[in-house]
Amino acid sequence: MIDVLVVDDQFLVRSGLAALLRAAPGMRVVGEAADGAEAVALTASTRPDVILMDIRMPGMTGIEATRQILAEAPDPAPRILILTTFDLDEYVYGALRAGAAGFLLKDAGPERLLAAVNAVHGGDSLFAPVVTRRLVEAFTERPDTPAAPADSPAALGALTSREVEVLRLVARGLTNAEAADRLFISEATVKTHLNRTMTKLSLASRAQAVVLAYETGLVRPGGES
Repeated sequence: MIDVLVVDDQFLVRSGLAALLRAAPGMRVVGEAADGAEAVALTASTRPDVILMDIRMPGMTGIEATRQILAEAPDPAPRILILTTFDLDEYVYGALRAGAAGFLLKDAGPERLLAAVNAVHGGDSLFAPVVTRRLVEAFTERPDTPAAPADSPAALGALTSREVEVLRLVARGLTNAEAADRLFISEATVKTHLNRTMTKLSLASRAQAVVLAYETGLVRPGGES
């Protein structure tokens, strides 16, 4: 059973999502929240497996709520699926930095939504590599983009040369399979290197690794794949 918390400031949207999830086998709605602050409180009391998080809300935004939830949650932390109206959205970029497990457009159909919940619950990240790259490039080029933590470049020094190679290729939008072909190693080995990289850098998601690669200069916007 997958326990899901639904967060959206629009009642009709929130209740519609909750009704869809309640009707799906293997899913249970453990709560509904109308804003980020309520989401943080309900997460602590209900311990959901997956959170459907609206990104643009009055008061505490979905980004702030995602950051706080992941910072405070005991292991295993909930997987947060961001709901947005369009993919090239600075709020989505902020969610990537905060550690969201994926994002989904609000106009996605019911089957796509249920598949997304199952996917992130199973440990997958729901970011199309090309869309992630386009999104990150768009916002790391902006002068007002928040800087990476001061110790981030130094942290990259903890990586092996192969881990750096894998991170660079993943950040450029390659899938695990494509990176494996490029490096003449197995797809499982790529995944292992990426997981070790995320552990060493204390990253919660593949998307955070991509963001860090751009913000530290390991990969630059417009670079070749």
